[in-house]
Amino acid sequence: MPEFLNMSVFLMPMIGFLLVVLLVMPFRKLARKLGIVDVPGGRKQHNVAVPPIGGLIIFTVFMVFGVLSGIVNLQAYWPLYISLIVLLVSGAMDDQFSLHAKIKFPIHIFVAVFIAFLGNVQAAYLGDLFGFGVVWTGFMSYPLTIIAVVLLINAVNLMDGMDGLAGGVTAVMFLWFMVACIVSGWFEIAQVLGLLVACISGFLVFNMRNPWRRKASLFLGDAGSMSLGLMLAWFSVLLARGPTTPVEPIAVAWIIGFPVFDTCAQFYRRVRAGVDPFMPDRGHFHHHFIDAGVPVRRASVVIILIVAVMGGIGYGGVAMGVPPVVLTVLWCVLLLVHIAVSQNPARYVRLIKNLMVRAEKSN
Repeated sequence: MPEFLNMSVFLMPMIGFLLVVLLVMPFRKLARKLGIVDVPGGRKQHNVAVPPIGGLIIFTVFMVFGVLSGIVNLQAYWPLYISLIVLLVSGAMDDQFSLHAKIKFPIHIFVAVFIAFLGNVQAAYLGDLFGFGVVWTGFMSYPLTIIAVVLLINAVNLMDGMDGLAGGVTAVMFLWFMVACIVSGWFEIAQVLGLLVACISGFLVFNMRNPWRRKASLFLGDAGSMSLGLMLAWFSVLLARGPTTPVEPIAVAWIIGFPVFDTCAQFYRRVRAGVDPFMPDRGHFHHHFIDAGVPVRRASVVIILIVAVMGGIGYGGVAMGVPPVVLTVLWCVLLLVHIAVSQNPARYVRLIKNLMVRAEKSN
């Protein structure tokens, strides 16, 4: 039996999943006693106070159990660990005291610089994106890595506005990365990704709506969403930094494309409207589903499926030999279309309503 298929590979993620589930109960109760809760009001959709400590539990289990179990090699991952701790602490403070973007943004840049220069994960290779041959970024690999890290930290943070969404979407992305690692024989990193997905899944038991859970009883919090964004950036760069790594850069762009599309569209819309691009509003993709009357549980599942399909197009397209330039052009067209349609959120709401009517008629 290949080493990757032995029982310990499946056992360790199962233990990680159970640890997250078991830790939720006492820490959720403790958070309520200490007043660490997300209070309803403003743009928030929930109507009861919910502890935003999901991310703290996910990454405590991932980091501690990952090292103790031998899955995570601390010598290779220490820059990521330090960066995660910085984001978890600052994110927890943000959850409790609502830090201004002028405070959070420099922290994101610090973490990105730390990762780029000490993490040995630079975006040095872009593949044959434009059909003119392989592109190497040279000294630009450092600023590109910093931009990617900051973008994804904020993209996942901004996406965390619906029960089960940020956790479910990133879990699917990490699963695509895990598949790529298994296919390429990068089993050690595949095990790390497997543990991460298991920890996120344990959180989703309490965060994602289902027939037995009408509302989330636990939130990621900014600590969790920003840390998931950091993890996404780390593996996006790590797994596509050369021609012999598991994923081509254009495949990564497709796998992580959804939060990038949404963030770029919202920033463009806000800047064009003359408002603070960091000012939250109800113009995100998931808000269109809510405004169209789609139940949260169904909307989360639909968006997660969209992300899964995008990952399939990117990774599957490269695997089937689709020229990277074709995938690049299609990706850019989708981005521009999304930006154009997002300028008037009512367009998306009408489109979703029409699709709902057609789906009901077909059933």
